[in-house]
Amino acid sequence: MKREIRIAKNVDMIQGPIFKSLVLFALPLLGSNIFQQLYNTVDTMIVGNYLGDASLAAIGVCTPIYELLVGFALGIGNGLAIVTARSFGAGNEEELKKSVAASMVIGLVSSLAITLIGQLCLNPLLRLLNTPGEIIDQAYGYISTVTMFVLVMFAYNLCAGFLRSIGNSFMPLMFLILSSCINIVLDILFITRLNMGVKGAAVATVISQGISVVLCMVYIFKKTKMLVPKRRHFQTDRAMYRELLGQGFSMGFMSSIVSAGSVILQYGINGLGYLVIAAHTAARKLYMFTSMPVITMGMAFSTFVSQNRGADKGDRIRRGLRYVAVYDVVVTIVVVVLMLFCASDLVRWISGSTEPAVLDNGTRYLLIVSPFYVVLGVLIATRCALQGLGQKLLPLVSSVIEFFGKILFVAAFIPRFQYMAVIFCEPVIWCVMTAQLLYTFYHDSYIRSFRKAGA
Repeated sequence: MKREIRIAKNVDMIQGPIFKSLVLFALPLLGSNIFQQLYNTVDTMIVGNYLGDASLAAIGVCTPIYELLVGFALGIGNGLAIVTARSFGAGNEEELKKSVAASMVIGLVSSLAITLIGQLCLNPLLRLLNTPGEIIDQAYGYISTVTMFVLVMFAYNLCAGFLRSIGNSFMPLMFLILSSCINIVLDILFITRLNMGVKGAAVATVISQGISVVLCMVYIFKKTKMLVPKRRHFQTDRAMYRELLGQGFSMGFMSSIVSAGSVILQYGINGLGYLVIAAHTAARKLYMFTSMPVITMGMAFSTFVSQNRGADKGDRIRRGLRYVAVYDVVVTIVVVVLMLFCASDLVRWISGSTEPAVLDNGTRYLLIVSPFYVVLGVLIATRCALQGLGQKLLPLVSSVIEFFGKILFVAAFIPRFQYMAVIFCEPVIWCVMTAQLLYTFYHDSYIRSFRKAGA
């Protein structure tokens, strides 16, 4: 029997002003993502400033591999949380608890499998990617440590996803702020005092993330009993497992396809030398920070769509996407102005480098890519909306477009245009992906059914 399970202090995304609800939910999520990004960015800054360009390049080489292995696990977690949000939106606490229980089982098995695969494949993959010989040992030390603890990364992502699925994006932020501060202290200790090199950055990240997991779990058990399943909820419900596996692995595979394209792109970058790798690493860290407002709004829209789909309020979903698009335009204008004045200084600050090849290429990347943030924001919001609606296969098409697009750039354009082709690779692909996703969204049968209502 369904019953009301709203929590007054959480953001109500089913009623009231749409944009206000999205912003109130997205702001803590933005803070969480910023501090999540601090894990890797602080590593980059300390490594670049204390260990030099080669060590910075070693972390850069690992980034797409990290996204391929860890990103698959995190994608599964995000997909599982969507099912929980849908149950919450429908007001069905029994189904919500079942989804939490099944998600825990799926997450444990998936994380252990990814850890095993990662440990077996890392060294051959680094060599296959044409990683420069002077940085391959450092790169392996970093990425092997991180992938050994995929379960820790997954556990935090899943716990935070559960809290967000019921409208609570504030507490995950609090936990991340604390653990990010600990991460900074441990980075300084391990890298500059204990001389652990880039591996020390990985150890600091894992320990800090583990603290976030513990804090999330304690809070859930004490404050959000609706997310704590009982023994009966762990009984196998085939329909529930099919839904969770379909949604979870759809997002996991989507993430993996995107990341596989990034791995291929990294192969093209590696052939340009370690100074270009260092430049790209610094620029990408800044890209991740400055694009965070549009990425976060897209993620918030996923929960918004899931809850409103559960409550059968498709008109709010259609109007919500329009609000998100306007928001993305405003954010992009602000970021472009910032880059015009500060891009060079930001690259120098992150990388700690004085090499012209690092500073010039990093600055050029930011100036060219930032105007496309509006496209990226609509892309993410639309893809998240389709996932929130329960679409499993059609959102994957955009990932396939990205995968083959990156192959095309690596094979045809990077050998001729060098790093300039790397810079334009993703913006061009984003435009194609966004067109496909918007077409798919507005032709979804559920969304089309509300068109005549004037939504």
